[in-house]
Amino acid sequence: MAAMEKIRLSKLMSERGLCSRREADAYIERGWVRVDGVPVTELGTKVDPAQTITLDPRARQTQEKRVTILLHKPVGYVSGQPEKGYKAAVSLVTRDSRYQDDPSPLRFHPDQLKGLAPAGRLDIDSQGLLVLTQDGRIAKQLIGEDSEVEKEYLVRVQGALSEEGLKRLNHGLSLDGQALRPAKVAWQNKDQLRFILKEGKKRQIRRMCELVGLKVVGLKRVRIGRVRLGDLPPGQWRYLGEKERF
Repeated sequence: MAAMEKIRLSKLMSERGLCSRREADAYIERGWVRVDGVPVTELGTKVDPAQTITLDPRARQTQEKRVTILLHKPVGYVSGQPEKGYKAAVSLVTRDSRYQDDPSPLRFHPDQLKGLAPAGRLDIDSQGLLVLTQDGRIAKQLIGEDSEVEKEYLVRVQGALSEEGLKRLNHGLSLDGQALRPAKVAWQNKDQLRFILKEGKKRQIRRMCELVGLKVVGLKRVRIGRVRLGDLPPGQWRYLGEKERF
């Protein structure tokens, strides 16, 4: 039987959900990664996928200090890098804008803003639950190519939608030459649809609606996996709880 092809250690660590590739490289440089019990310190090292990879307790401690923040992004803020004339959503994360009913015992510190990045976007015209994290494992879980985490949206629309159009929203539309994964789309009330997706192409819901003759006039993300927006007010944030899982 042929030996398994070797794979870059940082890539394998990411695939196994141990950390992100960037974190893996940092841990390797510090000597915090062992392969079959032997420390590896050289970046770019390739290993056999059958080998055992373990992380030094110091790496685990570093990961545990990483925070994940749940923000109710208002309309008018961009999820990622600030664009001309607009502010980035992360600018809303301050000591004063923390949700007063946040049960987390964590105390806010400006260091928590370092490397805090959105795990999934909400476009500038949309509002709702935005996850900002320092933890590469959570980012991969939410936005990795093979992510199975559901994202739920309430979408206010204008226009007429036929039964056939509703079926196509659930399964049968393509964007950018690629068939979309099946979705769950149903009427919430007479002018609002509920979308549940497992992917997040750029402006996906707005473009899906255009393809069936609808115009989106309001879009709000209310759930990511098992984590709900709940009563979090617009412009405020809270920490992901220690026992909360997406």
